[in-house]
Amino acid sequence: MHLTGYVGLLFSLLAFLFLAGFAGYAAWSRKGETLTLLERGQMLAAGGVIFSTLLLLVGLTSRDYSFRYVYDNVDNALSFVYTLTALWGGREGSLLFWELIIAVSGMIFVATPGYKSFSDGTKLFFWMFFLTVQAFFLLLLTGWSNPFIEIIPAPADGRGLNPLLRNPGMIFHPPLLFLGFALYTIPACSALAASIAGEKKSWIAVVRNWNILSWIFLTAGIILGGWWSYMELGWGGYWAWDPVENASLIPWFAGTAVLHTAIIESRRNALQRTNVFLMSLTFVLCIFSTYLTRSGVIDSLHTFGASGVAKPLFWSMVVFMGLTVMVTFLSERLTHRSLSDFLSRQGMLVIAAWVLLALGMVVTLGTMWPVISQLWTHSPMGLDANFYNRVCLPFMALLVLIFCVCPWLGWKGGVRNIMGLSIVGGVLVVSFGVLYFTGMTNVLAALTAAASVAAIVGIGLLFALYPAMRAMRQSWGAYGIHLGLVLLALGIAFSGPYKVEREVILAQGETAQIAEFTVTFTGLHEDRNIGDIDVRATATLAVTKDGRDVGVLRPDKRIYKNFPNQQFAEVGTIPSFGDELYATLLGLTEDNKASFKISVNPLVNWIWIGGTLMCVVAFLLLRRMPRPGEVR
Repeated sequence: MHLTGYVGLLFSLLAFLFLAGFAGYAAWSRKGETLTLLERGQMLAAGGVIFSTLLLLVGLTSRDYSFRYVYDNVDNALSFVYTLTALWGGREGSLLFWELIIAVSGMIFVATPGYKSFSDGTKLFFWMFFLTVQAFFLLLLTGWSNPFIEIIPAPADGRGLNPLLRNPGMIFHPPLLFLGFALYTIPACSALAASIAGEKKSWIAVVRNWNILSWIFLTAGIILGGWWSYMELGWGGYWAWDPVENASLIPWFAGTAVLHTAIIESRRNALQRTNVFLMSLTFVLCIFSTYLTRSGVIDSLHTFGASGVAKPLFWSMVVFMGLTVMVTFLSERLTHRSLSDFLSRQGMLVIAAWVLLALGMVVTLGTMWPVISQLWTHSPMGLDANFYNRVCLPFMALLVLIFCVCPWLGWKGGVRNIMGLSIVGGVLVVSFGVLYFTGMTNVLAALTAAASVAAIVGIGLLFALYPAMRAMRQSWGAYGIHLGLVLLALGIAFSGPYKVEREVILAQGETAQIAEFTVTFTGLHEDRNIGDIDVRATATLAVTKDGRDVGVLRPDKRIYKNFPNQQFAEVGTIPSFGDELYATLLGLTEDNKASFKISVNPLVNWIWIGGTLMCVVAFLLLRRMPRPGEVR
């Protein structure tokens, strides 16, 4: 089965290489009649990827430890659900899963009206790029990251999945990220192909749904990753600006920027080269994200470690970025339209896009600083969370302020509703004053929170003043996303600067005071031999406020059977829309005392609420593409 799975990948690699070369030749010689061969070839070669993936899944579910990948990620005690998630839990499997999504998305794209509406020349160039990308991933899978390596003789048990990955968030977080990364291949290749071929039909309209779906999945993956960090790692927060966290966020900034600039091209036929560049850049940054997690260039809690794929990934970024620059600046634009003033709605969209790109640049430089600093020192310097918080919070505040103003401006300039803008401005000023003088003295945090409140009021006003918006699904989708964003910003503004945290050592019956809450250590319970858990010690903390019971925290420490020398924490929380209590059991002392880290996180759940809202309502933006010749 090992050889069969590998041969399936090797067959697909050779097929994609041949088809990519053939597509390039056909595009150069303008032989549109060859498209049928390319389309059927995609189906056939994608079948090889699907076949090999199914073989690996069979190996995982049957716990066939003759597969080195199965041995590294599964053990006899692992539950069936987490056995399935092991497909994307390791380096080789995650790359195979990524290529699987690209291959299947290509099969689907062929059947869409959007693809069929492209000219033959654009289709040929699309296949040249798209097939080359797939060939590259298969080169990694058949060379440096082979999931079908055999172990002889087969062990009786495996090492097992990292216990940090045995969390519901990790069932969905990685595949959603990979869906976002992989689906961006379609818009990026379409943008380059349409630009080279001089396509008269807007590629932005053709791949609009693909672009939105990619953004939805990437956003959902990031939000779930933050929730996993918050619930599993026990560090008391949802975002530590870890290099791998940053790696998923960097392409999100570029992808979100292109969603805004695409609106301008759709309305004004402007920024055509900008959109081609940004769309391709987003895809390159997805590869950069993979490079960070697999190259070993940056130390992180949850990278895959150094591997042989580092150099191929690096050079693929260089080549694709060079190709992007060449196509962007050498291709001829179809139109040359200037933009309106910055004090217009399209001007605000451009500013928002620049702010997002600036955020992406800051996070990229901060993440790579240990590498960059090696140019002048032998002691690499990393940047801590304080740097990112100081630099990024002003950009976040500016984004929310832009959204407060943008809806009230005319598309070409001027204010379209002075009353609405005045009300929003008044709410902003009053909210800032109330927050500041009631103790929120961090100016940036208070400004972000006040702008969030003003933006929420503004969204309500827009739907009240313009009845036509209430009947438009697109309006609900667009403003629903921004409502989710301001709720998320509100949660960040409070939960970061105003978190209260203490580390305490308590004997049973002792209490500790944290903010307005009294925490009492009431007991410790130990369980043994529970599934894949060898030992689990669970502490009970009773929480009161002003003499009233608030709830019970139950953090625990675990030792897993296949990881006997490591202890893993599971946090205890008392959820709240206001102040959420959060506790981690750090350890036990010889005199029967327990060490805890306890924190009060204000409004933290609005981050998950806002993030979820952003992802769900974005589906309202999807449109049915008219078929060729169909009048709409």
